[in-house]
Amino acid sequence: MHNQNNQHNASPRWWILIPFIVLAVFYLGPRFTELISRQQASPRAITPRGDFSSKEQTTIDIFNQASPSVVYITTLADNVNPWTWNVVRIPSGTGSGFVWDRHGHIVTNYHVIANAQAAQVRIEDQRSFSASLIGASPEHDLAVLYINVALNQPPPVSIGTSKNLQVGQDVFAIGTPFGLDRTLTTGIISALNRRIGVDNNHEISQLIQTDAAINPGNSGGPLLDSSGRLIGINTAIISPSGSYSGIGFAVPVATVNRVVPQLIRNGHYQRPILGIRVDDQLSTIASEQLGINGILVLNVEPGSPAEKAGLRASHLLGAHGIEPGDFILAIDGRAVTKLGELLDLLDEYAVGDTVELKISREGQTLTIPATLAASKNLTSRIRR
Repeated sequence: MHNQNNQHNASPRWWILIPFIVLAVFYLGPRFTELISRQQASPRAITPRGDFSSKEQTTIDIFNQASPSVVYITTLADNVNPWTWNVVRIPSGTGSGFVWDRHGHIVTNYHVIANAQAAQVRIEDQRSFSASLIGASPEHDLAVLYINVALNQPPPVSIGTSKNLQVGQDVFAIGTPFGLDRTLTTGIISALNRRIGVDNNHEISQLIQTDAAINPGNSGGPLLDSSGRLIGINTAIISPSGSYSGIGFAVPVATVNRVVPQLIRNGHYQRPILGIRVDDQLSTIASEQLGINGILVLNVEPGSPAEKAGLRASHLLGAHGIEPGDFILAIDGRAVTKLGELLDLLDEYAVGDTVELKISREGQTLTIPATLAASKNLTSRIRR
């Protein structure tokens, strides 16, 4: 009996180990499995994707077609060491541009190269060239540079039209924002015929408004339509911070295609003029008093197209106000009521073109021809 009890007491109590076994399996099992999975890790099979959507493919094709025509511009300024008086040229700004033709002409914004002593242009294959300023039109914020590329010239950008643009159509902007090489952004045309002031002296008109992201460094780059054609040059943004805020502007290609050839030929742009002086405030007052919708001619310059056409100026009557002269109602059938509208219309013509002026004179409506002349206020010519 005594032996049997001892044998019973000596038997292992294995059931006490069950909780420890459970805990070990719970904690060590996943780690063991993880260790095994790490040792057996291999690349996962690639899930095939379908074709690009038609919109994606269009965007890809546009970038591949147009990006070789886009260039990166670095402007340089002279820096004088105050101790040695040595002059060193240092980077002062960056911007974008694009290849205009096969002769080495690069188009960009005037404000990109304004006040720079020199500029460098880097093309798609990363070659850099010293650029010469051929001509500029601050009134249109346009400038033309020249680089001498003897071999493997980058292709010119395809030219479109801005006359049939529609609000809501897709647009594509390519540029070098913040120095990042050839960046593509997309958006739509948000509005047309916008006007913004660039300084105290003049405005840029007929601009395209877009929500495609435009940031510092995008200036001078192309705005393209869904066929990859140039429809504008990205020129400005409205932003409290200076970065993209959804409102950007581009100079329309119709303006570019009119101004750039003159800059290449002459180094400046010749604005066609009538040779009259106008004041919007006085025009508005006189128009309201007389019930006329037009622009009051205050003064006529001697020898100008206006004088040759027989336009009559207004006369000051001292304290009694003015004696109104002619009112210009329309040019070639297109109505004008403000000086800006008049300048925009004249800018669509060339020096030497003849236009029909519809005028109001002493209660009568007349139509007279006038041959446009060149403005004497020209941008200084800059030679290569």
